[in-house]
Amino acid sequence: MKLRVLGSGTSHGIPVLGCSCPVCRSADRRDRRMRCSLYIEGAAGERALIDTAPEFRLQALEAGITGLDAVFLTHAHADHLHGLDDIRPLSREKPVPVYGNEEVIGELRERFSYIFRPTQEGGGKPRIETTAAAGPVRLGALVFIPIPLKHGILDILGWKISEQAGPEGPGGNAPRPCAAYLTDTSCISEASFRLIGTGGKPELLIIGGLRERPHETHFNFEQALEAAVRIGAKRVYLTHLCHSHFHREIEDYCGKFARRQGLNGISMGPAWDGLEAEL
Repeated sequence: MKLRVLGSGTSHGIPVLGCSCPVCRSADRRDRRMRCSLYIEGAAGERALIDTAPEFRLQALEAGITGLDAVFLTHAHADHLHGLDDIRPLSREKPVPVYGNEEVIGELRERFSYIFRPTQEGGGKPRIETTAAAGPVRLGALVFIPIPLKHGILDILGWKISEQAGPEGPGGNAPRPCAAYLTDTSCISEASFRLIGTGGKPELLIIGGLRERPHETHFNFEQALEAAVRIGAKRVYLTHLCHSHFHREIEDYCGKFARRQGLNGISMGPAWDGLEAEL
């Protein structure tokens, strides 16, 4: 299983329109952050996307994405959904299944209502099939487990992704490492912590950590890293980053946190657009 971070920025993206702060003017490519999205490829060629950011077309061109087998949504905020129309060329041959909780599917069907009603001849629109995910979703050998989270008062989803071994999956009968993607959360319940750990701890965790200062609806750096320690992932990346910090500053923060906690054998740092990882 391969993962690629398509976007690692907060809702306005970095650089922010009209902003001349040092981070927005940074020459470090890692400080340029499109809105959050994650692309996953299974060993058998499965292709999945978590969230359709407004820059999805540009992200897909950069990553060389030529097809999609499913889309998994975390919530319906514009920075996670409003690139949905740009999956249109990738849904010509067959409809793309789209999964989320009932709230996000309802919002999607209202906001993109033209998708679900007849249009004039030549009226282009993506072909999708929406499903409210009440449990694990199988995509070939990949399994996506919805993780209930809180984003302020909103009920949203994270996703735990594993790749099954055995006859329908690669790698024989050996257990395979898994990943978890938990962006935009401000609270993980005890039940969700247990669900994340069921069947094995994630080897890789990508978790939202907006900035160092507290925020009403997002984990800050410390809260996200503390949650990561509890989850027990070996590789941890912060995402949904704002323009309060340079990439290198977030690296330093994560390093100091790991030393202060006495963590050995655990890698912590900021994600960046184009980050690739393999499990």
